[in-house]
Amino acid sequence: MEAFKRTKLLIGQDGLDILKQSSVLIVGLGGVGSYATEAIVRCGVGNITIVDYDYIQQSNLNRQIPALTSTVGKLKTEVMANRILDINPFVNLKVINDSYNEKTSKDILTRYDYTIDAIDSLPDKIHLIKTCINKNQPIVSSMGMANRLDPLKLKVEDISKTSCCPMARKIRKELRILGVEKGLKVVFSEEIPEKLKEEDSDTKLGSISFVPSTAGLILASVAINNILANGEL
Repeated sequence: MEAFKRTKLLIGQDGLDILKQSSVLIVGLGGVGSYATEAIVRCGVGNITIVDYDYIQQSNLNRQIPALTSTVGKLKTEVMANRILDINPFVNLKVINDSYNEKTSKDILTRYDYTIDAIDSLPDKIHLIKTCINKNQPIVSSMGMANRLDPLKLKVEDISKTSCCPMARKIRKELRILGVEKGLKVVFSEEIPEKLKEEDSDTKLGSISFVPSTAGLILASVAINNILANGEL
């Protein structure tokens, strides 16, 4: 395809073919997951599943790809699906308008070459991680990106080597209870979370456009580079 001509120069026809045959699951289409999805699509991955249950709100406009004034009130999955197919009409796209949790896991988590975890809910996040590990299914997980201002502090590490991240600390603790000490690749920030300048009765999580988006792009790069490294035609 002409659309992936520049990508072909970088990874070759074999690389393009590997990506076209590969499958990626993205769970969560917020500030992190929507950018991860965008990058996965634009790399030429041929089989993509997106999962989210939420509707676009005005408060999403500062950081989420599907959030526009014209899309407020619409399903994130619906808007992202239209965008994905507008980028690559030939992609095999599966849309799941639901939340990932213990009850829906069996239907959602079939076999994928890579899973990208961009879930906000801690119990559901831990369940997804543990299930992927048990199934020996490759996964990369996003840690907390709220209340940060410096995208240069983002790192890719094993969960056992994370620091400065309250979410990662909680996940390490819960996974340890489940018998998992290491073996989970995560994107996390070494930046100490900022103190909020103003109070909001609805949330204590501040955000800015360039931190979650950068995390999403890094998640996609981890998935793509691993698929290319391990892929066979």
